[in-house]
Amino acid sequence: MLIGEYIHTIDNKKRIAIPAKLRGEFGSKGVLTRGLDNCLFLYPQKEWEGLVERLRTLPLGQESSRGFVRLMLASASEVEIDNLGRILVPEYLKDYAGLSKKIIIAGVLNRIEVWDENKWINYKSGTEKTFGDIAEKLGGLGI
Repeated sequence: MLIGEYIHTIDNKKRIAIPAKLRGEFGSKGVLTRGLDNCLFLYPQKEWEGLVERLRTLPLGQESSRGFVRLMLASASEVEIDNLGRILVPEYLKDYAGLSKKIIIAGVLNRIEVWDENKWINYKSGTEKTFGDIAEKLGGLGI
């Protein structure tokens, strides 16, 4: 399971280091793609394959399904994790997420999310204000 929040930097060559505590789930490769809320999602290969199988079941005739699948898959990039635990972020994904020098790497169950530090701070503070409401709604789902 991938958990935790880590402050890192992106270097001049667009590389980010995956925290050692999170690397064990990945081996030497992962899949980096657009995430929701203008972050990036980094999936271990096994998790990515499971997601792709679920995406295959979405109805092709539904516009929202087509759009979601297109954006997730067309923007996906297989990334190699080097000996120092770093991955190279393609320019188009760096631009999508608006990554500046300081980034946040967050372990979120089955994936890593990569955020620009300022976007993460704004997102987190907004979500924290409604955390109780969110918990109440999820209570109906048994969570």
